[in-house]
Amino acid sequence: MPEGDSAGESIHGKPSAIGNFFKRLGQIYQSWLDKSTPFSAVRWAATLILTAIYMLRVYILQGWYIVTYALGIYHLNLFIAFLSPKVDPSLLDDPDEGPELPTKQNEEFRPFIRRLPEFKFWHSATKGIIIAMICTFFEAFNVPVFWPILVMYFIMLFCITMKRQIKHMIKYRYLPFTHGKRTYREET
Repeated sequence: MPEGDSAGESIHGKPSAIGNFFKRLGQIYQSWLDKSTPFSAVRWAATLILTAIYMLRVYILQGWYIVTYALGIYHLNLFIAFLSPKVDPSLLDDPDEGPELPTKQNEEFRPFIRRLPEFKFWHSATKGIIIAMICTFFEAFNVPVFWPILVMYFIMLFCITMKRQIKHMIKYRYLPFTHGKRTYREET
C-alpha cells in the first residue's frame, strides 16, 4: 500500500490537518460561489467596484502599468470567448458534426451556446482583478514602461480583435445576446 499518495494525506495515510483545512476552505468557497450564481447583477456590480478600487490604486501609486495591461489583455480574451459560439462554424468541415447555428429563415432555431458561459466569465474576470491587485503589493511587478504606448497598443488590439469578431458574427449570422424568452400576450 503506497503511503501518502493522495493529496492531503500525511505519511501515515491519515488526513493531515493542513489538507483538511484547505479541503474545508475549498468547500466553503464553492458554497459561496453556488449561492451567488442566481445573482448576476450583484456579482457584476461587485466586480465593477473591485475594478474601480484596482484602477484607483494604480492611479494613486502611479505604477504597475504592465500588470494593468496584462489584466486588460486577459479580460479581452475572456470577452472574446464569451462572445464566441462553443462550436465555431468556420472550423466545421462536416455540417452534421455538432450543433449548428441557423443560417436561413426556415431553419430550426438553435440557442446560442457560448464558449465561455457568463458565470465562468465573471469568475475568471474577478479572479484576474484580485490577482492583479495582489501584484500591486510587490515592487517586482512594477516594471517601468511608458504607459501611453501600452494604452494605444491595447486600443488598437481591442479594435482589431472586435472588428474580426463582428465580421465573424455577421458571416455566420449569430447574435450572442438574447433579451430573454419571447412572450406572447393574449388578445381579448
